[in-house]
Amino acid sequence: MRLELRGITKRFGALVANDSIDLVVEPGEVHCLLGENGAGKSTLMNVLYGLYRPDEGELLVDDRAVTFDGPGAAMAAGIGMVHQHFMLVPVFTVAESVVLGHEKTRGPLLDLDAARRQVREVSDRYGFGVDPDARIEDLPVGVQQRVEIIKALVGDAKVLILDEPTAVLTPQETDELIDIMRQLKAAGTSVVFITHKLREVRAVADRITVIRRGKVVGSAAPDASENELASLMVGRAVSLGVGKEPPNRGEDHLVVSDLVVRDARGARAVDGVSLTVARGEVLAVAGVDGNGQSELVEAMMGLVPAESGSVRLGGRELLGLGVREVLDAGVGFVPEDRSTDGVVASLSVAENLVLDLVRTPAYSKGLRLRRDAIRENATRRVAEFDVRTTGVDAPVGALSGGNQQKVVLARELSRPLELFIASQPTRGLDVGSIEFVHRRVVAERDGGTPVVIVSTELDEVVELADRIAVMYRGRVVGVVDGSTERDVLGLMMAGVPEDEARRQAQAHPTLAEHPDEHPDEVLGAAAGDAPGGAHRAPRPEEQPGTTQEAP
Repeated sequence: MRLELRGITKRFGALVANDSIDLVVEPGEVHCLLGENGAGKSTLMNVLYGLYRPDEGELLVDDRAVTFDGPGAAMAAGIGMVHQHFMLVPVFTVAESVVLGHEKTRGPLLDLDAARRQVREVSDRYGFGVDPDARIEDLPVGVQQRVEIIKALVGDAKVLILDEPTAVLTPQETDELIDIMRQLKAAGTSVVFITHKLREVRAVADRITVIRRGKVVGSAAPDASENELASLMVGRAVSLGVGKEPPNRGEDHLVVSDLVVRDARGARAVDGVSLTVARGEVLAVAGVDGNGQSELVEAMMGLVPAESGSVRLGGRELLGLGVREVLDAGVGFVPEDRSTDGVVASLSVAENLVLDLVRTPAYSKGLRLRRDAIRENATRRVAEFDVRTTGVDAPVGALSGGNQQKVVLARELSRPLELFIASQPTRGLDVGSIEFVHRRVVAERDGGTPVVIVSTELDEVVELADRIAVMYRGRVVGVVDGSTERDVLGLMMAGVPEDEARRQAQAHPTLAEHPDEHPDEVLGAAAGDAPGGAHRAPRPEEQPGTTQEAP
């Protein structure tokens, strides 16, 4: 099936999300749609999938103009979509999830046997290994994604849209997905692969279209370098490497011992974690989202209580202190969700830059704020951190995500620190902003500050870390050198002990790193084959091979 978009324009008020976009997807090709976050990629695909109606332009299927009044019409035309956040019902089985919305009946009853046969047929055809009777909430994230793909293929999709499909996957699961895309292509299915990850694009693309600020700005061949692709995305030359010198480690300044933190359900989100961070080094905490990293940082910051253990900074116990006391102890903190926890959207840029300093004599006298001092500080910080704003009195909520993050960094790095913690420091940022953030983190390390980075982006971990602590289900699987191979880290993120991960990685080189070496091989060292399967919350009633009958 040949798919063509001509002059697609989509507006949201004054915002032009898609501006006269032309795009052609040929039969049986993997077409990568590359662009920064907010470039308009997902909006364009939502137009194609019938979730949005274009304000201008037309869609053509096999050279015939079509109009989709909803996803049902798009699916009927042979277009399927796997969203970044899966559209699955946790308590349903795989078979129930696949037929949801187009159920087959046998008399007055739901024909689940037919649904099971469909799942098995597609699963066997592509080697997915998905049990039709497995319950969705019991499946690893990578397998849940396969269920979404099966759902599209059962609906006879000729074009499959994958929207940021690797955002929640380990490197090994990403390799499996790349192999699945190749199999779909070989079977004649076209794949539109939406991403901002350059490594993956080069591993699987037949053609690459780059979108920037809602417009198509160019195309590239799969053999284009990552620097060339990044420059197309951003519109200028970008340095993708941090270029840091070896660390000048001092004494251990942060010591976390046997830390236990329970989540809202009472389960151990952090289960006996022990870590040390020296002055002048970056310790990166790696792991797939949801394995206790957030709770670890929140406990260190006094945001949630710890059940037991110790967090000592320069010999001083931080557990039991409130957030204000932790900040006053010299801890700089970039939270995971900047818009909710990092800035106050209605306050000005200048006010946000002194949120944790506003009580100091430099910026207040009694109950009165020193407005001139606050504005003078903001003017300096905006220039130093290259914050793009119409003025220091502009509300911070009017800034882009990258510039909001720069405001948070400017605030937290504008005072002497005993410890700097940054959780997902570049989530949602464009390549240019990532480059800036990484430089500032390394500069803080080089100034002698111990730095803790929590990131689910393995590229970021590898670039920044001097040492890497890998977490899986609330525990530290191991602490390794920052130069550790990505294959090893990916397996550890799936719960494989370090020694075994090194053995498996040596036996199975990463598909995404070596795209031409094993074009048809499904890696045996997949995360789903690791002890305990891939990342998911453990269930107390779990036993291997259990299935859930349909209600």
